[in-house]
Amino acid sequence: MLSSFPRWKYIVLTVALIIGLIYSLPNIFGEDPALQVIGIGSAKMDDAQYSKVADVLQSHDLKYKSMTLADGELLIRFYNTDTQLTSRDILKQSLGENYSIALNLAPVTPHWLRIFGAEPMKLGLDLRGGVRFLMEVDIASNIQRRLEGTYNDLRAKLRDEKIRYDSYTLKPEQTIAIVFASKEDLNRASNYIRDYMPGLESEAMPGNSDGLILRMTQPELDQIRNYTMEQTLTTLRNRVNELGVAEAIIQRQGLNRIVVELPGIQDTARAKDILGKTATVDFLIEDSDTDIRQALQGYVPPGSKIYLYNGIPILLKTRVILTGDSIIGASSQYDSRDNQPIVSVNLGGAGVSQFRDVTAANRGHRMAVLYKESHMQETMVDGQIVKKPVTTERVISYATINDTLDRNFQISGLALEESRDLALLLRAGALPATISIVEERIIGPSMGQENIDKGITSVVVGFCAIIIFMTAYYSLFGIIANIALLMNLVMLVALLSLVGATLTLPGIAGIVLTLGMAVDANVLIFERIREELRNGISPHTSIQRGFDHAFATIIDSNLTTLIVGIILFAVGTGPVKGFAITLSLGILTSM
Repeated sequence: MLSSFPRWKYIVLTVALIIGLIYSLPNIFGEDPALQVIGIGSAKMDDAQYSKVADVLQSHDLKYKSMTLADGELLIRFYNTDTQLTSRDILKQSLGENYSIALNLAPVTPHWLRIFGAEPMKLGLDLRGGVRFLMEVDIASNIQRRLEGTYNDLRAKLRDEKIRYDSYTLKPEQTIAIVFASKEDLNRASNYIRDYMPGLESEAMPGNSDGLILRMTQPELDQIRNYTMEQTLTTLRNRVNELGVAEAIIQRQGLNRIVVELPGIQDTARAKDILGKTATVDFLIEDSDTDIRQALQGYVPPGSKIYLYNGIPILLKTRVILTGDSIIGASSQYDSRDNQPIVSVNLGGAGVSQFRDVTAANRGHRMAVLYKESHMQETMVDGQIVKKPVTTERVISYATINDTLDRNFQISGLALEESRDLALLLRAGALPATISIVEERIIGPSMGQENIDKGITSVVVGFCAIIIFMTAYYSLFGIIANIALLMNLVMLVALLSLVGATLTLPGIAGIVLTLGMAVDANVLIFERIREELRNGISPHTSIQRGFDHAFATIIDSNLTTLIVGIILFAVGTGPVKGFAITLSLGILTSM
């Protein structure tokens, strides 16, 4: 009977099983609690730092399994999580803010398996523990800011083109209303807007033949929305890297929401604070042409604004000479002169030359560093909670420009914790829009381990129940089906490891469901074989017909389930995606 099947099928089956065993084996060796130490900016992890870390751990009697340095990254393996957490706190104090120390779980995979690139599956938040944030991005405020910029640019262009208007107003409903002095000015403005400002569309003003209503086009709004979301994702990833969280998940959900999952993180309060901040700095020049006493009496010139510095009013020009976007590096240090916290800043990009020119032209004048921080504030309006972005501004430095400032300078006037957070935020970049945390979920490591134990138990119980039923009901055929089912499970685990899928609790449920569906196919085949045997057909022919006749039904049922799995993956998020991945891959290995 075996000879009636092509030999290449046995070869393919054997090769697939060997590959499945190789790539599924790493999942049985487990993981070690570990620390990843990486240098930030100019700081590097080298042999000298390796020796320093080893000495620090030894002096505090902290035992570790191994410590390896490769490609500027130090990986320290520990025997338990308590030693891991204690070591992280001590190394943070010893190495300072210029090194990122991330909690991690390092796979205990033998070298001969790593040669093939075999790695265990990653564990999701519900299995490892950590924190999950669902964040909402305030895109409307960003659109409003872009419209305000367009409003100012267009007004300047109309003046340059000598196009006269009687009124020029920015409306609350995100439109610009312009009433022109004549029909000729209206036509010239319409032509200019059509040719040079494609992001705006115009319509006649109701009740005024010389007026126009301008608003942003839908493609322009979509471009702003997508840019805001992509920039927010990039900034959040940078901030997560600065926090030192390994294998974090940051992904977009819907039009204006982002999911951030931080496995294994301990300091959830600081993570929430750092991720949600839209803090940045602006550099402003003092308005030396106007007396501050006149400004306090209400004579504030256009383009200037009154601020407070250490309780004293100062007058600054609102034109920003440098923004946080031009900052490419920042670190928290102590001033060697007075031992006060400072932030050393490195500049790069197009803004450096302008900053150099402005500071050169304003020697002897004062420059202020304006610290801006935005957050969402909830207010009750007509019995409903409404969230609005609120920005607070604070002058943190106000000093005389003694010389031309170039790519490197310092910011002083902050407390130690403020200087550390500001350096982190400047390195990671400013968020383009205010975000608010609409959902927060914290899962402890003990609960994660409990979920792992329950998930493994469910798979084992389900598998054993299937083995008992199939063996009792189909005897020899049942034993063969059980062997095939075990091979299917091995290949599914291998495929999940190969594609780098993250295993979640719903993913384990998908594995259990896959086992049941695989047995369902065997039941269909075996029942068709029994029908053929009852009709007096020989066993060899009955087996052949049983497989052939049941194949169409198996394909139909599995294909419809696969389509559902693909749809779940496409529209679902988080746990739903985990379930969809394991279900879909399980169907493919079963078929």
